[in-house]
Amino acid sequence: MQTFQELKLNDALLKAVKAEGYTTPTPIQAQAIPTIIAGKDVLAAAQTGTGKTAGFTLPLLQRLSTTAPKMKKLQIRALVLTPTRELAAQVHESFKTYGKHLPFKSMVIYGGVGVNPQLAQLRKGVDVVIATPGRLLDIAGQRGIDFSALETLVLDEADRMLDMGFIHDIKKLMKLMPKERQTLLFSATFSKEIKALASGLLKDPQLIEVARENTTAAKISQVVHHVDKSRKRELLAQLIKTKNWEQVLVFTRTKHGANKLTKQLEDSGIRAAAIHGNKSQGARTKALAEFKSGKIRVLVATDIAARGIDIDQLPHVVNYELPNVAEDYVHRIGRTGRAGQSGEAVSLVCVDEHKLLQDIERFTKQKIEKVEIEAFRPDPSIKAEPIQNGRGGKSRGRSGGSSPRNGRQGSRRQSQTR
Repeated sequence: MQTFQELKLNDALLKAVKAEGYTTPTPIQAQAIPTIIAGKDVLAAAQTGTGKTAGFTLPLLQRLSTTAPKMKKLQIRALVLTPTRELAAQVHESFKTYGKHLPFKSMVIYGGVGVNPQLAQLRKGVDVVIATPGRLLDIAGQRGIDFSALETLVLDEADRMLDMGFIHDIKKLMKLMPKERQTLLFSATFSKEIKALASGLLKDPQLIEVARENTTAAKISQVVHHVDKSRKRELLAQLIKTKNWEQVLVFTRTKHGANKLTKQLEDSGIRAAAIHGNKSQGARTKALAEFKSGKIRVLVATDIAARGIDIDQLPHVVNYELPNVAEDYVHRIGRTGRAGQSGEAVSLVCVDEHKLLQDIERFTKQKIEKVEIEAFRPDPSIKAEPIQNGRGGKSRGRSGGSSPRNGRQGSRRQSQTR
């Protein structure tokens, strides 16, 4: 097994890594760190929970340490683009954690909060910026940031940025950046769209793949309980109470559904909070902090808001409603079983969702165990109905991870994330 010392990180970084209790790099870190330090472009497919954030944070800090150019006002040296505020905040924490013994300044930029404090911080001088594309483009339009000295660009969870309709913002930002730079692209899968994006951005990239495409983490046990839609809330509450689940991340398809379920759980004596795009950034941050600290047992989230939730030992994920896009199932259950830990993913599936379940099993190339709970056996007389897609329309479920990548839904998601 390799050690972090063998990856030739400097003493300040090794000290920070040791303080976090890590001695052995994960596979993505072992491959990415030397490649990035060498200055090469990288196209990496890494499942969530594999340690990829440190896989680019550590070598980026190492590269910044080797040179010290004189920076002009508003210039930055490294930029990380992420699809959501939560992920941006998580990456920023990584930079602060591993760079605490180094003199570099980093900051996070996203929407939902005032822009003026962000502009003021940029004017004071920053080395590394972690940002969502929408707000960063707004700031660039105000000439509040200068990319002319940019050395390294990172696109984190690039597949999700494409799904959320950020491609046009990303292309506009690229035009403001120097062509001679190092570019790192991280994605959960190597889809056709990701390969097309990479071909236009990367120069002779090193290909790194640590998990087979479309797979779910090996240490996550997965189970499906078939149940009538009207009894899902009752079953969820029973599972939480009888199994003594203390920390559960629950996914719904819509913001309204998240709010409704949260209130129902609270009414049944289970401390819960909702996190979604309509919540203020302060409310989202507070809910996540209380969930991590154990103040609340259940965090109910939509797919957009949950992207970037990083909890080292989250034991349980529940699909209260299956996602319309099969690929999102992989991202959802990847919130548990992180960094070698074991985890449990439970899906509550009603008759309306049988097609979505088939799509997920086809996409992940595996059959998920079905466990019948006698008291919640579905009523066979209930017929399937079209699923509401969250915008008042009907959705029959798309297979093969064919997420929306443009058009009105992309714009809607994008506005939520800014």
